[in-house]
Amino acid sequence: MPVVCSLEDINPDSGKEVCVDGGKTWVMLFARDGKVLAYNNACPHQGRAMNFAPDRFILSKEGQLVCPHHGATFELASGLCVAGPCKGSSLKAVAARVVDGEVLI
Repeated sequence: MPVVCSLEDINPDSGKEVCVDGGKTWVMLFARDGKVLAYNNACPHQGRAMNFAPDRFILSKEGQLVCPHHGATFELASGLCVAGPCKGSSLKAVAARVVDGEVLI
């Protein structure tokens, strides 16, 4: 698993995006309690990117991820869509871990 960034590089209020697989796949990262939640950066509704600007994701005051295109709302811990056009669908999880403060995917 290659290092993609440090845990400190992930903004707790807006997340971070990284490119993996030799530039083929964009992944969104969210830091919570010293751990990383990682998902493909694609809404299951239409496959559009979940960020509205580089490294900028919409997180509700409840800590849910909101798609900027159609308002689908996802639980960060599970990736499950709890509201919006793709309710019941899930974000695609990506295996990630933190070792010595570095994020590996």
